Amino acid sequence: MTRTLAALPGAARRLCLSRRRGEICTREKGHRGLHHRRGGSLLWNDLQADPPECPGAGTIAEPAPTLDDGFPGGRALCPVCWAFVPIGAGGGLSAHDTWRGDPTRAEADRRRDWFNAYGW
Repeated sequence: MTRTLAALPGAARRLCLSRRRGEICTREKGHRGLHHRRGGSLLWNDLQADPPECPGAGTIAEPAPTLDDGFPGGRALCPVCWAFVPIGAGGGLSAHDTWRGDPTRAEADRRRDWFNAYGW
């Protein structure tokens, strides 16, 4: 039996995605109280969270290989946050926020297909 991601239990659950020391909060989006990483003792509040800007900005990069449909459209893969990011005029990754999830299911599917084709 083949199960798609959308059919898996919890697939529609949206995580908070606040980060501390690169670890992502595993509570549901909009939760009250401290952020935490399940399976560890890492707890934090909003003031202790990592800034949204990724420290990978400026890293020299080349466009990632493309799928048949052209995804990721000339963007490079950030080695810090794993976001697909435009390359600036100097050949470095443009300033960007740390990847915190795909905005749409379609983007998530394309991203999954890319990682299945090219790995990390």
